[in-house]
Amino acid sequence: MRILGVASASAALALGAAGNALACDISDFSAEAKCDGGKGVITVTDVDPAGVPATVSVYLQNNGADAKKLGEQVVKGSREGTIITFAEKWKPNAEYRIHVKAVGYVDEDIEPSLVTPVTACRKEEEPPASTPPTTPAPSASPSKPAEETGTPAPAPSESGTPAPAPSGSESTTPAGNAPAPAAGDSNLAETGASSSTAVIAGIAAALVAVGGGAVFYGMRRRGPKSDT
Repeated sequence: MRILGVASASAALALGAAGNALACDISDFSAEAKCDGGKGVITVTDVDPAGVPATVSVYLQNNGADAKKLGEQVVKGSREGTIITFAEKWKPNAEYRIHVKAVGYVDEDIEPSLVTPVTACRKEEEPPASTPPTTPAPSASPSKPAEETGTPAPAPSESGTPAPAPSGSESTTPAGNAPAPAAGDSNLAETGASSSTAVIAGIAAALVAVGGGAVFYGMRRRGPKSDT
């Protein structure tokens, strides 16, 4: 009987020690401030193998007092560690108090308080837009006529402006568009010499001579008749 009593006591002590070892404890919790994709977060890890549910609350500290409560979450620990995350745009060297409460096991803060890193999180830089490869410019080729390049030749002007008259004695202006002669100038001869002008002048001179001779002859004959 004595041997059985000693064995039972030893087993109870062993079970008690094992139960204490597996019980939830504040040492099972740890906190860290880090960056996740350019955003600040605070993570709390629970490595309690017993998986006792615990409520974790996070507070921002200011001069040793709670300035703001970020929130609270319930976590069930595991031997590998269970992580819960609080989104927080934390500033460098900021201080946070993390409180853990598991009914019947633990009700205290993680010591020491969490202090954030000296460098804030940076926004992830967007990758630069890919630029298409540059192709060398084609070498200059001799210009082609309008027919080959497909560019239509400029059409003649239709504005109605007459082309300038060519130099010379004869004008290309249509008869209907010729300016009317000034008063008293309608019988003036055209300037410039030509073969027809010389012939006309010769005929006119001959007619004048003939007419003058006829008049002279007529006057001579008329004279003697009047004397008789």
